[in-house]
Amino acid sequence: MQLNIPTLMLVDIYILALVGILMLHAWRRGRREPTLGYLAAMLLLGALGTVLGSLRGIGMDYVPLVIGNVVLQLCGAMNWTAMRVFAGRQPHLPGICAGAVIWALLCLNPAFYESLTVRVALSSIVTVSYAGLSAFELWRSRKSLEVAYVPALVLTIFHMGFYCVRIVVDRGMPFEQALVSSGQGTSFFSLLVFETLLYAIGIAFVTLAMVKERAELKFRAAAYCDPLTGVGNRRAFMSSGEYLLASCEHRQEPAALLLCDLDYFKRLNDNFGHAAGDEALVAFSRVAVSSMRKQDVFGRIGGEEFACLLADADDEAAAQVAERIRREFADLPAQEPGLLSVSIGIAGTREAGYDLFRLLSLADEALYAAKDKGRNRIQRYTAD
Repeated sequence: MQLNIPTLMLVDIYILALVGILMLHAWRRGRREPTLGYLAAMLLLGALGTVLGSLRGIGMDYVPLVIGNVVLQLCGAMNWTAMRVFAGRQPHLPGICAGAVIWALLCLNPAFYESLTVRVALSSIVTVSYAGLSAFELWRSRKSLEVAYVPALVLTIFHMGFYCVRIVVDRGMPFEQALVSSGQGTSFFSLLVFETLLYAIGIAFVTLAMVKERAELKFRAAAYCDPLTGVGNRRAFMSSGEYLLASCEHRQEPAALLLCDLDYFKRLNDNFGHAAGDEALVAFSRVAVSSMRKQDVFGRIGGEEFACLLADADDEAAAQVAERIRREFADLPAQEPGLLSVSIGIAGTREAGYDLFRLLSLADEALYAAKDKGRNRIQRYTAD
């Protein structure tokens, strides 16, 4: 198979410009996600650099050799910046400009300007450096990304490896000679254009997929989170609770549910305002979470109603946790003595089985019994 250089460069320019425009559109439509903006800049700069690089042999070699390569160095810098921003870090302006500035300054040296081999080596080194930085940004943030970053990492490492090979084997071929040789067989320059095109397309779509996946995770987290307290909402509690009960049933471990309702919450809102009520909800959430273990499930399932599902906990252990929550919440400073208190109903799998709705129903009965007995207390469910 022969790779015709003029055809490759024409396809390269067309596809880079097209994908760059599409990425620019995605950036503008996607709440201006900065990663997509820098990626669009990378693609458009790549198209422009290829256009400028194709102008050799028309009597203005400084345009492709100096300006064209400066643009291509900025293209690599935009790739690195896109990965850096996606990883949650700020753009680094000196690093963005470093490759382009080094190239422009070295072109002032006649020895460098006239040596094709040295220019090819430096261009490859800069490309390898920016690709290596891009891979490093993904790798160092792999634990916090929470998206499928491996395809982007593999693509970038392969791109970096290709240019490492170029440093070793490519001593440079004049552009006019490369055009002639492309009609006789595939040259390394042809492979270079082809690989760079494939990388640009691949990294664009892989990054777009990562941005989309992270946006979906954020929307899903928002749908399962109570915005005031930061704990799970009713949907999250029901989903996680059913999963926890299924695990406990599989291991034949007991579980217990605490249904908590803040006492005199309406009076707190009426006398001191809704801001005071919100503070009480946040404070109770903080107290309850501090008593939970990693495997337990906690959520706000109503206005001032919370539920705690304790894994591997019998009635006695559940009562101890409930009493600790009740006591610590009652000890918080309040606008008037006794204003902050909570009633807690307890039900276990011994009475309700591993049915979350049944547990909630029995715990609700116990909660009403605690309210009837004067509030600010815990009450276990009994058949009576």
